[in-house]
Amino acid sequence: MTEILCVVGARPNFMKIAPIMAAFAAKPISAKLVHTGQHYDPAMSDSFFEQLGIPRPDVNLEVGSASHAVQTADIMRAFEPVLDAEQPRAVLVVGDVNSTIACALVAAKKGIKVIHVEAGLRSYDRGMPEEFNRVLTDQIADLLYTTERSALPNLLREGIAEARVQFVGNVMIDTLRAHLERAVPAERTLGAKPARGHAVVTLHRPSNVDDPAILRRLLETLATIARELDVVFPIHPRTRAAAERHGLAALLEAPGVRLLPPQGYLEMLGLMRDATLVLTDSGGLQEETTALGVPCITLRENTERPITLSEGSNTLTGPDPEKILPCFREILASGGKRGRIPEYWDGHAAERIAAHLRGWLDSV
Repeated sequence: MTEILCVVGARPNFMKIAPIMAAFAAKPISAKLVHTGQHYDPAMSDSFFEQLGIPRPDVNLEVGSASHAVQTADIMRAFEPVLDAEQPRAVLVVGDVNSTIACALVAAKKGIKVIHVEAGLRSYDRGMPEEFNRVLTDQIADLLYTTERSALPNLLREGIAEARVQFVGNVMIDTLRAHLERAVPAERTLGAKPARGHAVVTLHRPSNVDDPAILRRLLETLATIARELDVVFPIHPRTRAAAERHGLAALLEAPGVRLLPPQGYLEMLGLMRDATLVLTDSGGLQEETTALGVPCITLRENTERPITLSEGSNTLTGPDPEKILPCFREILASGGKRGRIPEYWDGHAAERIAAHLRGWLDSV
């Protein structure tokens, strides 16, 4: 009998599920892996599974891309027969993507226990689709594993019993620590070591790329930064499409800006590790740069990961050049925030999950 059905759907999930599957195998906890196919680029998915040593999915729903509503509904429709066939004791979901809430909801409605890894994070920005996924998944989860202690007060305010919550640390950092020595050096990815050093940029949030005025300001800011530091920009397909749609493609070709296709995990890890700084609107990169001690400028007005600000290397600027550029110049002048490693970001979070979950399964 399958005890746990683990769900992944998008690239951020892959880094979180890899150490969990390994810890379950060592415990042992009987687990199978379902890939919803929310991120459906086979080359990228295959690269992450291979690099991170994730077992091949037992089931691939191959849902693919669609609007939030259609994609969530398609995942729910495809996942239900898998639950009927497997009859697991619990479904484990990670993070905050559409696959997370879709599969959690199906499981809850069928009376199957739901486990949420990375629970309790809040941006308090209802303009982010991920915020709805976080809040709703936590409400229906039976067991909630958190990455930082600030998550518990968030959950208590929402009426979730403390007995359902367990602080274990950050499984994403388990993956980073396990693979850091294998990270591909930046100079190998780029063909040569940038003489001036480099900044890594990721940009994909709708709030940043769908509004042509905001996107223009951000791309012009990157061009300004590129006068002093090479800008390495693994560009998201939706960002490239938005720049072309809004007539801003020429800004992507500014001197000193190096466009790359989306990178594998080990390549991206090397680019970040060797960077002078990172500019991003990604949640995961805020955590990874804190673990690496690399200064991070987050191009958002809020973050669901406050520990990266209070203890880590992260600074919030939003998409405002008047805040981004002074922060950038401060980093060049002083080296920027390095922070410290937060509690339980020690590479053993998945082991703590497996140890606790084994006891929980034996008691329910």
